[in-house]
Amino acid sequence: MPFRVLVVDDETAIREAIRMTLEYENYRVDEARSGQEGIDKATKTPYDAILLDIKMPVLDGIEVLENLKEQRVPTPVIMVSGHGDISTAVECTKRGAFDFLEKPLNRDKLLLSVRNAVRQQKLAEEVDELRERAERDYQLVGDSAPMRELKSQIELAAPTKATVLIQGQSGTGKELVAREIHRRSSRARMPFVQVNCAAIPEELIESELFGHEKGSFTGAVRKQTGKFVAADGGTIFLDEIADMSLRTQAKVLRVLQEGEVEPVGSATVVKVDVRVIAATNKDLTDEIRAGRFREDLFYRLNVIPVRTPPLRERREDIPLLAQHFAALFSQEYNKHPKKFTAAALKALADSSWRGNVRELRNMIERLVIMVPSDTIDITDLPAEFFRAAADIISTAMRLSTLQEFKDEAEKSFILAKLRENGWNVSKTAEAIDTPRSNLYKKIEQYNIKRETGGAVAVDGAPE
Repeated sequence: MPFRVLVVDDETAIREAIRMTLEYENYRVDEARSGQEGIDKATKTPYDAILLDIKMPVLDGIEVLENLKEQRVPTPVIMVSGHGDISTAVECTKRGAFDFLEKPLNRDKLLLSVRNAVRQQKLAEEVDELRERAERDYQLVGDSAPMRELKSQIELAAPTKATVLIQGQSGTGKELVAREIHRRSSRARMPFVQVNCAAIPEELIESELFGHEKGSFTGAVRKQTGKFVAADGGTIFLDEIADMSLRTQAKVLRVLQEGEVEPVGSATVVKVDVRVIAATNKDLTDEIRAGRFREDLFYRLNVIPVRTPPLRERREDIPLLAQHFAALFSQEYNKHPKKFTAAALKALADSSWRGNVRELRNMIERLVIMVPSDTIDITDLPAEFFRAAADIISTAMRLSTLQEFKDEAEKSFILAKLRENGWNVSKTAEAIDTPRSNLYKKIEQYNIKRETGGAVAVDGAPE
């Protein structure tokens, strides 16, 4: 499809000359004989570039340019003048013009300027498209009470520059929360730099975070800019921060306290303005007691604590999440939009999802790819989703009394909840609203043992 250019000039001969030049290069050209006509067309039709004469009666080119900027018309504008001088060119640039050309127009300069303007417009459209796609991909979905509370915390935290510590189980969306805080902050147009502290070898993490000078260690064949410097003006997200060594923690603390980064092998420091958001799936108070995490760094990071709820605490969001992911993957894989039956959604909502939202997302991706029908039913789910119901019926049929059935149901319930909570008795007791002592009695009564052979745990510590 040819690129579309609007030529705004009160002189017919000039418009015709520009038209012939551009149409010869396969541009599609529209004309406007006055400033007002140019405004009307530019605000109603998307153009790839606008050529705008400065000297025109009633509304001159600079007034038209100001009007277009006020109405947020994104099209790049090339100003054209027969009385061009440096001061006029500077004035047009200040007001948002893409380029400035003098009459008589040089054909090569005209084509180069239009070509560059069109290229910029296309790049801007691609950036907007990528940003919209990123917002869809990283969207926080859900309207449950825990999600409303989480969104409220994000809304309050985002406009500030305070550090944020996000804690929650794996797969609960800690990265999404960090990105949403950045997106809603005044730093949204600046870099968002993510660092997975657990994925970087101990001997390289300081270099990755703070950079290094050439020759500062074996293999340092060139100077490297660290992640903190790359994030200057924006946000750095330190994921799995509990896996960072004490030595590196000390240097991160210095950045938070002084705003200074010292590259490895350098005698000088670099000033940075970076907002820090950290995340972990570990209990940092336990890590502090074990001597693996600095208490002073914890207090620096924990200015605004945020907890991401596990999926079992927001089951009412599962149908929304399933439909959201189905729409995303249907579009990504060029499939017809997939719908779920009520039975399928109920089965998904009733599942334990120990991998939380990440596990659910992966499941929906598999279903979108592998189910040929446009409707996903319960029979399309993996066998474990409907096997549990069949097992209950089978068990009920072989039991003799109502008490036996109640005992079997209670045992199955406790066993499922222990699995959900990583075999932690305290967390399980809290989740099912029963005293811990009572839960211990039930575990002993039903002779419940951990499948892996390990002991049942209290507060994360082996019994």
